[in-house]
Amino acid sequence: MHTSILPGAIIHHMSVVFFHIDLDAFFASVEILDDPSLAGKPVIIGSKEKRSVCSTCSYEARKYGVHSAMPMETALRLCPDAIVIRPRGKRYSEKSREVMEIIRNFAPGFLQVSVDEAFLDYSGMENIHGLPGKAARLLKEEIRERTGLTASIGVASSRFVAKLASDYRKPDGLTIVPPGKEELLVDRIGLEKLWGIGEATLDRLYKKGLDTPARIRRLSNEELSAMFSPSLADFLYKATRGIDPGIHQGEAKSHSISTEETFWPDIYDIDILKDILFSMAQELTFRALDEKVVARTVQIKLRYGDFTTISAQTTPSEPLYGTNEVFRNAEKLLMSKYDNRGVRLLGLSLAQTYEGEEIEQRELFAEKSERERRLEKTALELGRKGSRLVRLRSLNEAKVDGDDHGQHNSVDTEG
Repeated sequence: MHTSILPGAIIHHMSVVFFHIDLDAFFASVEILDDPSLAGKPVIIGSKEKRSVCSTCSYEARKYGVHSAMPMETALRLCPDAIVIRPRGKRYSEKSREVMEIIRNFAPGFLQVSVDEAFLDYSGMENIHGLPGKAARLLKEEIRERTGLTASIGVASSRFVAKLASDYRKPDGLTIVPPGKEELLVDRIGLEKLWGIGEATLDRLYKKGLDTPARIRRLSNEELSAMFSPSLADFLYKATRGIDPGIHQGEAKSHSISTEETFWPDIYDIDILKDILFSMAQELTFRALDEKVVARTVQIKLRYGDFTTISAQTTPSEPLYGTNEVFRNAEKLLMSKYDNRGVRLLGLSLAQTYEGEEIEQRELFAEKSERERRLEKTALELGRKGSRLVRLRSLNEAKVDGDDHGQHNSVDTEG
C-alpha cells in the first residue's frame, strides 16, 4: 500500500472529512481474481470488434499507453500482446455489490457514483473507526480481505479533492490532504492529470502560456472569463485552487442508481458514445436487479469539452424492466441533446425506483418485458455461478458460455 500524507495541518482537526474510494482497474482486477494466471500480464477488457472501445485495462497494459474508452484498434497497436477479454457485466456487478455493501456499512454518508467508485462522508465518525487515516486503512483492508480486490482512497475536506487524492498513488494507494494543502496536491498532480481537464483544454491552455496550475491561479475569474467560456473559466479558477467546482456536490439518494464516466481525450463518435451508454444501461439494470428495485425514470448527463453540462430525463408510461428499455430511452435522450461536440463526461441514472421484481400486468408488450427481465435475472444468477454472458446491443443476440479461463490466454477471444 502506498500512503501519502501531505504536510500541513493535523488531519484530525478536519471538521469535514470525505473519502473517495476507487477500485483499482476494477474489471481487469476481477478477471485476474478469477484467473490468477492473468496476473502481471497486459489485460484489456473489451472486444476486438470494429469500432469497439476498451472498457478498462490492467496497469501492465497502461504502461503501453492504453486507457479506458480508447478505440480497441489503437490499444492493440500500442500493446499487440494484450489479452483481450469480453466484459462480464453480471460478474462485475456482483463484485461491485460486495464492495459497496462494505463501504455502505462503514459510515452513513454513502454515495455511489459508478460501479467502481463511491464517496463516504466521514465527518464526526472518529469515535467509531478512529482518525481518518486509520479508518481509511481499515476500510482498504476490509475490502481486500472480503473481496480480494484493492482500492485506492483519497481523504480530504471536499469530494472533489478526495477524488484527486485517490488517483494520486494508484494502485492500492492512500492519500490524505489536510485542510489548506489542497493547492499543494493540485500542483503535484499538474494540469495533465488534473481531473476534468482533457487534451483539447490542455492545448488551449498551453497556447495561452498557462502550463501549470500556479499560472492559472494568478488570473482572476474575470480574466479567465475573457479567455474562455464562463463555465470553463469558473472550473479552472476553482479546480486549480482545490475548491470543489460542484461536480461532486450532491447528497446520497436511495431512490436513484447512477453511473458516469469521464473521457480523455473527449469522444466525438456518437456510435462509441452509444456503446458506452449501452454498457452503462446494462450495469444499472444488473444493479437494480441486485437491489430488487424497478425504476420509472431515465436520466442522462453530458459534459462537453468546454464544461457545458446538459441533463435530460424521461419517464415512460411503463416501468423500466430491462437493459434494452433503459438503453432505448437513454439513446433518445442522447440523440436529442448531442450536438457533435467532444464529450468529456457521460452519465446515466435510474430514478424514481421502488421495490419490486415481478412484471406488472400490461396490456401491451407484457410478454416481451417479462421475457427480458427473466433473461437478465438468469444472466445475473449465472454470473454468480461463474458463467460468462457475452452481451450485445440486442438481447436476442445474447449468448451464454461456460467460463473457461484458459481461453483468456489468447488475444483472439470469442467474437
